Amino acid sequence: MSDKNCCKRKTMRNEDTKKKLINRLKRIEGQLRGIETMIENDDYCNDILIQSAAVSSAVDGFNQELLACHIKGCVVDDIKKGDDEIVDELVKTIRKLMR
Repeated sequence: MSDKNCCKRKTMRNEDTKKKLINRLKRIEGQLRGIETMIENDDYCNDILIQSAAVSSAVDGFNQELLACHIKGCVVDDIKKGDDEIVDELVKTIRKLMR
């Protein structure tokens, strides 16, 4: 599967999954706004770094959740349909996530 297919495929998610993923993103967005406020208020660098690390951890958690959904749904479905190229795509994605 080539990168030219990026963003052209769709994944149907149930409402519960969508809600969980969107809630995670909203929390991350709030954390980022908090960091922006900390910088505007000239807060101590170490305090900002700790909050930044929390955002990184939250993004990692989001990625882990989405990756699990992807494997359990998209990857399994494509393998069942005989599309083994999905495994190469998955490996490529995991490598990007591990950078």
